[in-house]
Amino acid sequence: MPVARETVIEALREVFDPELGLSVLDLGLIYDLEIADGRVRVRMTLTAPGCPIHDSMAEWVRQAILRGPGVTTAEVAITFDPPWTPDRISANLAR
Repeated sequence: MPVARETVIEALREVFDPELGLSVLDLGLIYDLEIADGRVRVRMTLTAPGCPIHDSMAEWVRQAILRGPGVTTAEVAITFDPPWTPDRISANLAR
């Protein structure tokens, strides 16, 4: 069963930054999403390099993706290049 991109996106909407109360998707923390043969790879950032939930957030994202139908593996890479800024918050939330 192929993994639907929309299914992965919906899973990401369920992972919230506990401090800001917004999803990783709405915060603009997701930089790249690749799906191939049941494998999902995400490149994401955090709101700050010293974020105390660095490892936890990556694992929450990984676990949410793994629950999706057809997903066999999920890899999450965290980067701070480019650094996150509030400008990345979804336009519909910034109003």
